[in-house]
Amino acid sequence: MSIFHAFNTSASSLTAQRLRMDVTAANIANQQTTRATINENGEFEPYRRKMVTMAPKSNEFKTYLHKARYGYSSPTNGVKVTGIVDDTEPFKMVFDPTHPDANEDGYVSYPNVDPLKEMVDLMSASRSYEANITSLNATKDMLLKALEIGR
Repeated sequence: MSIFHAFNTSASSLTAQRLRMDVTAANIANQQTTRATINENGEFEPYRRKMVTMAPKSNEFKTYLHKARYGYSSPTNGVKVTGIVDDTEPFKMVFDPTHPDANEDGYVSYPNVDPLKEMVDLMSASRSYEANITSLNATKDMLLKALEIGR
């Protein structure tokens, strides 16, 4: 295990959480967008909420080799973003016959973005980012103290 293992782990999480905050900000910015994409029928469709999916980043061969040699699995090497997926919740239907995107019945399809849910996601990503910054600083301080021992 390298002395930079903790730095790499924190860095991967910082990158993933920053992307999560960016996607959440895009969701909030598009919560009123009624014409974002064109569906298979050639009609405009509202913006669909995006979500970031993550998984542990590990080198499978290295993990198995470590387990065979030492009898236990090596720690993971952080987190990786596996993709940005669309939320499958249905769109919100609001009665507004004067809106240019209203259907025959007077209903407008609005994005499936809930501002409360987005703020919770944003706060969670922000707190995770802050925790990883704290971990990164603690690791840096420990390594600096270890270097001072050699003086």
